[in-house]
Amino acid sequence: MRYADPTATDKSISTAVTHALDAAQVTFSVHSAHTVEPALRVHAILLQHLGQQRLVLIPRNHILDLGQLNTLTGENWQALTTFPPAASFYSMDALPAMPALFNMPCLYASSLLAQPMAYIESGVKGVLLGLTAADLKKLLVNAQAMDCSQAVPSKHPNHRPVSDDAQGIEQAVITLTSRRIHKRLEETLEIPVLSDTAKKVLRLRTDPLAGVDELAAIVETDPPLAAQVISWAVSPYYAAPGKIRSVEDAIVRVLGFDLVINLALGLSLGKSLPLPKDRPLHRTPYWHQAIYTAALIEGLARAMPINNKPENGLVYLAGLLHNLGFALLAHTFPSYFSLVCRSLEVNLHLSHSVIEQHILGTTREQMGAWLMQCWHIPEELVYALRYQDDPSYQGAHAHYPNLNFLAQRLLAQQGIGYTHDSNIPDSLYQRLDISADSAQQALQRVLDAELALQELVKQFSK
Repeated sequence: MRYADPTATDKSISTAVTHALDAAQVTFSVHSAHTVEPALRVHAILLQHLGQQRLVLIPRNHILDLGQLNTLTGENWQALTTFPPAASFYSMDALPAMPALFNMPCLYASSLLAQPMAYIESGVKGVLLGLTAADLKKLLVNAQAMDCSQAVPSKHPNHRPVSDDAQGIEQAVITLTSRRIHKRLEETLEIPVLSDTAKKVLRLRTDPLAGVDELAAIVETDPPLAAQVISWAVSPYYAAPGKIRSVEDAIVRVLGFDLVINLALGLSLGKSLPLPKDRPLHRTPYWHQAIYTAALIEGLARAMPINNKPENGLVYLAGLLHNLGFALLAHTFPSYFSLVCRSLEVNLHLSHSVIEQHILGTTREQMGAWLMQCWHIPEELVYALRYQDDPSYQGAHAHYPNLNFLAQRLLAQQGIGYTHDSNIPDSLYQRLDISADSAQQALQRVLDAELALQELVKQFSK
């Protein structure tokens, strides 16, 4: 027996799903996903370890605690990188919480049976199947209850004042290392040291009388940087007319003072932290994501009304450095970083900030903003990194994090970067005074320049 709400239909639900439900003598109703609270939804995760596979079921408002699961099972689980060989799965948009479909052992959180109703994926995006607790229990008859998930706090970890970050980061280090509280955060954390080039560029940025000669002199004292500036200038992305013969030529004729000073600063800051060798599977490499985000955020800023535009060079730099906090997590918490990466892989239904907060007690946004403050980077960049995953942020320097959020979401929709939620609120477009069409045009210009941008990615990755 099936009951469909006015906005849902069961016509396209896979026959494999309906046959499995009928075989288990389960009655279900059909619902639109947006009408169901996350706490009542069953979230399915596929894991693997040395040839073994498991289906794990938890409430959708929970995080799978991979460390706890590994301790309980004595195994070292990670996300299944390929779909199981169940042919029925290939035509599905979402993973149904049905062990019989995948012919593999199943673990489930006992809290799933505590509610009178539970809602599982139908295999069709946006359509859920409602089951009573008794019917869900029929599907889990051969599964094992194992509590290895925790409810996600309702308050987002990044939605608190930036002034609280230093204390929160210190507490995270203390919690994870069992050290005593130090009087100063600098005594607890090893702050990455700025390069001489970065220090010189920073001083130059604050000098109102600085010109091309001073910038060219700094760049020329750093041969790798000088080579990259010239490479940028001759890149097809900038389509420079004629031959570029010097750093000064590249600045004056092609790139401009503001762009070069911010590119130089971004590269110098990025090179101050070694990039982690480990990263979550199928995630975009660091400099690939950084270059594309910087290019898009610059294009989005150009689409804003002239009386509302933020500083172009800082906007580009905000995109270039947006994920610096992730590298800092690896630098600060090396013993836990692999667990962070594996947990990001198995909790695709949650924001990375929620997962990082759960494991470390802090997030990449908080860490990145704190590092900007330690390095005395312009305040706009502190806020650009700190509130970049909050589309509702309207505080100080809001345009910078808002543009960062928009650029990352647009790119994630194209498979560059990753977000658990690709939705872009209309209110964000309104606050930035950018139309959705203008944003798509800016995105398309970036995608059309793929070959040129890939050359820049190679240069930054050296």
